[in-house]
Amino acid sequence: MNTLLLHKEVQEFITEKSQSTIDISTLVLKGSPFKDITAKELAQQVIGKRKAKEKLSLWYNTTNIYYPPTLNLEQTSSEATALYKSKLVSGETLIDLTGGLGIDDYYFSKKVKNVIHCELNTELSEIAKHNFGILDQKNIKTIVGDGVVILKDQSTIDWIYIDPSRRHDSKGKVFFLEDCLPNVPANLDFLFSKCNNILLKTSPLLDLQIGIKALQNVKEIHIVAVDNDVKELLWILDKSFTGDITIRTTNILKTNNQSFSFLLKDEVDQSVDLGLPMKYLYEPNAAILKSGGFLSVSETYGIKKLHINSHLYTSDLKIDFPGRKFEITAIYPYQKKVLSKTGITKANITTRNFPESVAALRKKFKIKDGGDNYLFFTTDCEQNKKIIVCKKLLV
Repeated sequence: MNTLLLHKEVQEFITEKSQSTIDISTLVLKGSPFKDITAKELAQQVIGKRKAKEKLSLWYNTTNIYYPPTLNLEQTSSEATALYKSKLVSGETLIDLTGGLGIDDYYFSKKVKNVIHCELNTELSEIAKHNFGILDQKNIKTIVGDGVVILKDQSTIDWIYIDPSRRHDSKGKVFFLEDCLPNVPANLDFLFSKCNNILLKTSPLLDLQIGIKALQNVKEIHIVAVDNDVKELLWILDKSFTGDITIRTTNILKTNNQSFSFLLKDEVDQSVDLGLPMKYLYEPNAAILKSGGFLSVSETYGIKKLHINSHLYTSDLKIDFPGRKFEITAIYPYQKKVLSKTGITKANITTRNFPESVAALRKKFKIKDGGDNYLFFTTDCEQNKKIIVCKKLLV
């Protein structure tokens, strides 16, 4: 850390540039107006403050926050997801084996009396410690080192929190916990020897069934989305738990949260209720789509599925549904001449269980993006390709 960056005039400069439209490369080329501070160091703080504006509003609005390199900031939790996680823990002591910038630990410290922040990167640990002090959070202890090794010297721990990082990206989008550091499956016996409760954060890329097979004593899986974009999978492991796994989905919105939960075994046991389009159309949010709880949604809300593979639902009743809600205004067979006669030239297009892409359909029907019309190109339960025209319901 270059503490000169915390001087009043430097902080004012960083705030001014972060709120301006100046390009970062231009900022670097202009050089630094401050002695013993490089243009690169200033740029890092400006970039960090810009990124924090939406993701970390408390940090953004607090003077003398020190921002880490961009990669560390991109990998950290947002305030919204950190606050969500904090509601899952309680007790005397929580140890975070992979502390990072410490956003999660700041919110954990509001619910747990003592938090231990472990971080391998000395500079990142120093930055986190500084920021905890600026935010006046005194019950967080920072330790530089391998969290698994540090855990060996701990006695009573109520919760272990882990956000493992991928060792490499050579396998593309195939994601395995065994490919991460720390290797949680390989260390589970040791972890459970120190604590009964583990909260594990993983990427949304992790397949739920692969994760369940790799882990033990999975009690709950939380799928957390922000503005319909899945951000995190949270796994609660309980040393004494042997029951059925609960899946909890949450879509955090600016005005409210959409929540839906079900038992994983019920999704396997239920039969699907199919039906042709009725008055209303329902599309589950991204968290539910990730969960695979398609039959549970139908059963819980008393709505019919358009097709076993479509993941669209219908009903004659207008209900409070965790996803997008539409009123159906017309239904057409998938024929170019039929849609052309409607005069629709601008619409929002979605495909579900349909052989053609949105781009191809726009080109074929000469439909621009946007407007008040929503077109769903899908296949119904009688295997017929249909175009469902809708108006979006805001409430």
